[in-house]
Amino acid sequence: MNIKGIHHLSALTANAKNNLDFYTKVMGLRLVKKTVNQDDTSVYHLFYGDEKGNPGTELTFFEIPMAAPNQPGASSISGTSLRVADDKALDFWKARFDEMGVGHDGIVERAGRSTLAFQDPEGQRLFLVSDENNEGVPGGVPWDRAPVPVEHGVTGLGPIRLTVKNPAPTAGVLTDIMGFRRKGSYAAEAAGQPDIEVFETGEGGSGTEIHLEPRPDLPFERQGRGGVHHVAFRVEDKKELEKWIQHVTDAGLPNSGFVERYYFRSLYFREPNGILFEIATDGPGFTGDEDIDHLGETLALPPYLEPKRAEIEAKIKPLDYAPEA
Repeated sequence: MNIKGIHHLSALTANAKNNLDFYTKVMGLRLVKKTVNQDDTSVYHLFYGDEKGNPGTELTFFEIPMAAPNQPGASSISGTSLRVADDKALDFWKARFDEMGVGHDGIVERAGRSTLAFQDPEGQRLFLVSDENNEGVPGGVPWDRAPVPVEHGVTGLGPIRLTVKNPAPTAGVLTDIMGFRRKGSYAAEAAGQPDIEVFETGEGGSGTEIHLEPRPDLPFERQGRGGVHHVAFRVEDKKELEKWIQHVTDAGLPNSGFVERYYFRSLYFREPNGILFEIATDGPGFTGDEDIDHLGETLALPPYLEPKRAEIEAKIKPLDYAPEA
């Protein structure tokens, strides 16, 4: 049994159209699937990624139109990293953000890598992280039809930051149950706070890391638009997922059991600080119901929702996506 790294991360938006514009036109990600939230089919679930949405590159959003702004705090996924090839790419992005009016900080080192912190239009806290000196799980391949040069494009998800009041129980789940190993630590950005611990799994590298930030001084997060719903971790296939379901159950963690998501299969559970974790299979992937050249251009529904297509389409606003040729 082996957790290979980060599979995807799912966040909240109040406006699918604006979200689509930012992540495709500004960030240069590909919309690899336009579908609905399978637990609430009245709202969109958008998947962005590399050229075909490879595992480890997927940033997804549930649209909650009336969601209030996220109130940051503890028991949260407080930082989402996006990988780029090298330090030169960070210089490109800093200039691009200046040109396009995207709020950002300066380029600084975090956990031994050059990073650039920024926010999306709804305040989600993101970091671009350079893979200049990275070793471990490789990134994906940026889409060559994106409005960002391939050599500077986002190659996937990097370290995910969790902020908790008491890190020990979360660290225990990561190491004792999920097989992560401690890699080191680095200084907290908030004055007077404990160091941020780094954990990695599988082959290691930025695509496998969880950064655990102790913040006993913070209130609990109130999740809303610009917040993150859950983080998912990669396993090879359904057979291995079934082993994880048994393993997590044997460890005494309440969980969802097997969940069919069509594009992958999943298990959900909450770690002791209340953050939602998912374990998801690498396949089947996003090309089973759409041609790879036209991913995301029409509303895709898994077979078990297809009979309700007319009802679903009547509830959601049209969302056009026509990438440039």
